[in-house]
Amino acid sequence: MKNQKTSTQPLLTKSLLALTMGALIASPAFSQEMTEEQAPQVASFADALAQADVTLGLRARTEMVDVDGVDYDLTSVQTRLTFSSASYEGFSTLIEMDDVAHITDFEGGVADPEGTEVNQAYLAYTTGATTAKFGRQRILLDNQRFVGGVGFRQNEQTYDAFSVTNTSLEDTTLFLAHVNNVNRIFGEDSPLGDHTNNTVLLNAKYAGLSAGTLSGYAYLIDNEDATHFSTDTYGVRFAGGQGGLKYALEYAMQSSAADNPADYDADYLLAEGSYKVGSVNISGGYEVLGADGADGQFITPLATLHKFQGWNDKLLGGGTGNIAGGVEDVYLSVGTSLGAVKLAFNYHQLSSNDSGISGMDKLGSEAGFLVAGKLAGVNLSMKYSNYTADDFSVDTDKLWLTAAAKF
Repeated sequence: MKNQKTSTQPLLTKSLLALTMGALIASPAFSQEMTEEQAPQVASFADALAQADVTLGLRARTEMVDVDGVDYDLTSVQTRLTFSSASYEGFSTLIEMDDVAHITDFEGGVADPEGTEVNQAYLAYTTGATTAKFGRQRILLDNQRFVGGVGFRQNEQTYDAFSVTNTSLEDTTLFLAHVNNVNRIFGEDSPLGDHTNNTVLLNAKYAGLSAGTLSGYAYLIDNEDATHFSTDTYGVRFAGGQGGLKYALEYAMQSSAADNPADYDADYLLAEGSYKVGSVNISGGYEVLGADGADGQFITPLATLHKFQGWNDKLLGGGTGNIAGGVEDVYLSVGTSLGAVKLAFNYHQLSSNDSGISGMDKLGSEAGFLVAGKLAGVNLSMKYSNYTADDFSVDTDKLWLTAAAKF
């Protein structure tokens, strides 16, 4: 059986990846001496702490939800205090605390839990073109379709990990991380808030092509708390632009791994483009999260899901980012600016990739708009999403009013 094979394959693959990166980091190309500009600017680690950069961020948001006539609303405030030290002998540290407070009574229906916790806390070491981080950290890869931070929510997703980033090779960025815990948006007081992992993330990006940037990746997820999230995903992405034209193509293949009770192989496909005429940007795309019959479907449990398949978050799939039968998304967006005010409109037509398995054809459609600007140093935005159900879920409207500032 496939799962019996994959129970040993991830460990072997992860070991090979770790050994490969370790050898690269130890090689002369990756062990360059620090330049004068990169040298420490303080005399001691105590001075590095004393000369730290401290910032305070505030974000107030009202979210209003209407699910087929049933209303929910929540006003909350996120307070973020970030302490980032100077560097001494290549070492630095960052500590970031978040507090989310509910101003109105919490009635459910909004994924912004109340609480105070450590959002980031890591020790970093930089030598030459290599930076290593150990501890709780933000990991955002490519467009966050597979690995991201869900930064829109008041409680961000971060990772307890050891990561290495290297830029020694010309126009190339290599990233490797071992993740032992995912701090999810539900907060540490929720049983869903932490997922123990034995996960390896590898991303290689080459920006030396005139037509765009080429990325290759291997995301080997071994989730010990939610075993149905355990997958091996390998893919390639190409994104670039010429003049007013921008484009992106991406393909990935995924199989169940580790202790995943499912046994499947599925594909991911993306083709999108945009063109700017004056101050108006028009974009569109086609995305497929495929399915392997009734055996399973392509999932993205570490993604910033709110960015994709519409803002309404109808297709979260219990955190997997997909539903039985898979999803096809045809989308269009138009954006422009009027002075300092940003305006955007988007539309998604969502269909089942395998209607024979899902029992559905046209899932639904979503229209949304965004108005955003800055007033007296405060970022203000109004975002609205309307989901019209066909074969999947029910009609849902969501409205977000947000004000944010940093000091």
